[in-house]
Amino acid sequence: MCGVTTVAKASPGGLDIPKVNITVDGKSSPKEFVDNIKILILLTVLTLLPSFIIMMTSFTRIAVVFSFLKGALGAQQSIPNQILIGLALFLTLFIMAPVYNEINDKALKPYMEGTITQEVAVKEGSKPIREFMLKQTRQKDLKLFLEAANIEEATKEDVPLYVVVPAFAISELKTAFQIGFLLYIPFLVIDLVVASVLMSMGMFMLPPVMVSLPFKLLLFVMVDGWYLLVKSMILSFAR
Repeated sequence: MCGVTTVAKASPGGLDIPKVNITVDGKSSPKEFVDNIKILILLTVLTLLPSFIIMMTSFTRIAVVFSFLKGALGAQQSIPNQILIGLALFLTLFIMAPVYNEINDKALKPYMEGTITQEVAVKEGSKPIREFMLKQTRQKDLKLFLEAANIEEATKEDVPLYVVVPAFAISELKTAFQIGFLLYIPFLVIDLVVASVLMSMGMFMLPPVMVSLPFKLLLFVMVDGWYLLVKSMILSFAR
């Protein structure tokens, strides 16, 4: 809490000019002020945590692929977005668990125990997430941002995160679009066959989507689509 102290003092003109003194919880030493600033910075970082989860983990690829799956099936209203987002989040936690464990062992635990400083903890904690992103990032995308940042030579350990994150993001989007293309092909064939049959029967007023949807669902269930899709997503991050 902030305390404000005013002291009345007579001015030469006879007016009282208040003297303002502001203190924060009675903290006066520089160290205590620095601790308060660190807490403020930590709270600010926590507000950006959703962006970190989306842009620095496997969440982007999984969420985009699930969106393509809804479009390919034509079941936009049948599958709630909350379910797909929840599934994508827990798959992200599963895939990123080894990275988190490494960060916890090398950075968080030593820092909480006081064996390393904050700067060392940040440096050690960024290494596993950087290695994970670089494994999934195409060299062409990484080179683009290295050239834009005027960084001529950099090893994997020296590449700054502000270069790795956007390169990783566009690589993930490209991979998700490739998977989405492969998802669309079998369902597109079903749409074409159903539309051709309906036109040959003269049923122009019947929407082909209403007829093809049950066949798409039947195909997806017969091949155990959720198992194959989730397995492929997990294995795609294991390289």
